[in-house]
Amino acid sequence: MRFLFRFRFPLIAIVLILGGLSFYGALFGPAGTSLTPRTIVVTPDDSLSSLANRLKEEGLIKSIWAFELAYVREQGGIALRPGGYELSASQDAWSVADTFARSPYLAWITVPRGRRKEEIADILAEALAWKAEDREAWLLATAAMPAGETEGVFFPDTYLLPSDMAPQDVARAMRDRFLETWKKFADAAELQGLTMSEVVRIASLLEREAAGAHDMPLIAGIIRERLQRGMKLQIDATLQYIKGNEELGWWKTVKSEDKYLESDFNTYQHVGLPPAAIANPGLASLQAVLAPEETNCLFYLHDNEGDIHCSANYSGHVANIRKYLQ
Repeated sequence: MRFLFRFRFPLIAIVLILGGLSFYGALFGPAGTSLTPRTIVVTPDDSLSSLANRLKEEGLIKSIWAFELAYVREQGGIALRPGGYELSASQDAWSVADTFARSPYLAWITVPRGRRKEEIADILAEALAWKAEDREAWLLATAAMPAGETEGVFFPDTYLLPSDMAPQDVARAMRDRFLETWKKFADAAELQGLTMSEVVRIASLLEREAAGAHDMPLIAGIIRERLQRGMKLQIDATLQYIKGNEELGWWKTVKSEDKYLESDFNTYQHVGLPPAAIANPGLASLQAVLAPEETNCLFYLHDNEGDIHCSANYSGHVANIRKYLQ
């Protein structure tokens, strides 16, 4: 009996160890044998729980609980980083968790509307960890675009881009997004006798002049009316564009003497549109150019609350200045 007991004890221990390993493998082991890389995109709204459920549904983990435990151990409670991650079914829960603990190979980048290309370069440089030469390469790529497309065609949107994507390819991707969007407006522009360049230039003015999408149609109506009458546009945003620089800021407050700056972009000195866009317009401004509000106004201003006031003549404009800005 004593011999049997001595024999059974190590056997039981072996069984328990094997059972434990089997249980561990059932929770933390690889979900499959495939080495084929698959991309999982984490959005800004994803939680650890929603990601774990998706990984389970995709057959990339065996246990939701095991993955969540492994992730918390790997990350120490740090929130998920949005972006695209590459993994395979052959990875165990610890390896999968480690993948999401690292920087994503696809980065979410949101480019706001109404920014000039230098500002976009700064946004991209931060999101993609660019060096100074990468930022310069992006700007050179924008300058090499077809005539009339060196500004205004880098569409403001949310992008999911490879973190190692070449700056030149990023510029082309943003321009391609714009050209795809432009297809929605091309017919309307042609019917109104406007070129893509003209629409983009007017839309870029709206982005900088309007207090929001709500007053873009009115300003578009005023700009188009002044153009039709051969009047100077006298738009302050063009002066800001001329003065803008990296050291002092891209959109500095306009001073009275700025109206005499020597530049083809100075709409106080030259009739018609500036020679190129002054910013990169979004959907709302493009729509407003082609669906302007009918108005007899030729002048406008925004009060200190951001509300717009317009007038049909200069004397009315002066009265509005006294009423709302003095």
